[in-house]
Amino acid sequence: MQEESQKKIAELLFQQREDGFERASFDREIALYESIGAGNMEMMHFFASPLCCEGCGILSKDYLRNLKYHFVVSAALIARFCIRYGMTPETAYQLSDLYIMQADEARTEPEVRKIHMEMMEVYTRKMQRVRNSRIYSKQIMKAVEYISEHLHSKIMLIDVADTLEISEAYLSRLFKEEMQMSFSDYVNQQKVEAAANLLRYSDYSDLEISNLFNFSSQSYFIKIFKKYLGMTPKEYKKRYRVPELEQKA
Repeated sequence: MQEESQKKIAELLFQQREDGFERASFDREIALYESIGAGNMEMMHFFASPLCCEGCGILSKDYLRNLKYHFVVSAALIARFCIRYGMTPETAYQLSDLYIMQADEARTEPEVRKIHMEMMEVYTRKMQRVRNSRIYSKQIMKAVEYISEHLHSKIMLIDVADTLEISEAYLSRLFKEEMQMSFSDYVNQQKVEAAANLLRYSDYSDLEISNLFNFSSQSYFIKIFKKYLGMTPKEYKKRYRVPELEQKA
């Protein structure tokens, strides 16, 4: 029995080599799960790849069934990452069961893919609340959620205050009291952390990342990055960039 299994594995590996099959990036997949666990919606969308994309293994010869099998794997991993980041196991597994059942009832590929994206967004939003609800007021929680979902834009205090229907002065005071930093410092810190993920997991240049997060200039981006992480983007990339990307560069 064991010899038969080893033979099948060898045949599969041989066929994959013949077909030029390459696994999808493991580091990018981990970055996706970490983004969901961190409640970072923008980074979740950035790292998300279509379910069962190129580089994913074949779990069934039937295409729709294969897609659903990959859905189950994805749901299980997301649930476990969210538990690791603070979601209760009961909530994480209930969500997982719910979406797996929805995917199982789906009859078309677009349906399964739509359910998968909805699942990732719901987990991410819930993780935003999990990570913020322990110590922050409702206004700060909503402000933090707004910032997380607009990292690629120019985020102004007045815009967030208007969204929350409170005054700028009140929101500014809340940030200093609850976050122990100013509103602008918090925004810059979140943008720098997101930028650091791109430096590790993507091929984007410093200039492209600076533009992506709407910094006023590349030099300002470098200055802010060094302020929060103690090194320049170039130094950070050299130290932390994943080996797989280095080999491809």
